[in-house]
Amino acid sequence: MDGHDSQDPKQSTADMTAFVQNLLQQMQNRFQTMSDSIVTKIDDMGNRINELEQSINELREEIGVEGSSSPAAPSKPKEEESIKEEGSA
Repeated sequence: MDGHDSQDPKQSTADMTAFVQNLLQQMQNRFQTMSDSIVTKIDDMGNRINELEQSINELREEIGVEGSSSPAAPSKPKEEESIKEEGSA
């Protein structure tokens, strides 16, 4: 029976080593897949931001506010003035 017992720990150790290596490989593959997915999504988001910036710049050129940093800033005081005028009338 001693010969049988001495064989089991060696086999058990080899099986456990193979299991752990397989598990680590699966985890590495999953992390790599998630990492690739995240990088792809970040790249897509960057492209969409670039497209949005380009669209904004094109719209600003169309309305002639090319050099202004904030196209909404000049129109806001006018709206506030017209509200004050309506309220005082």
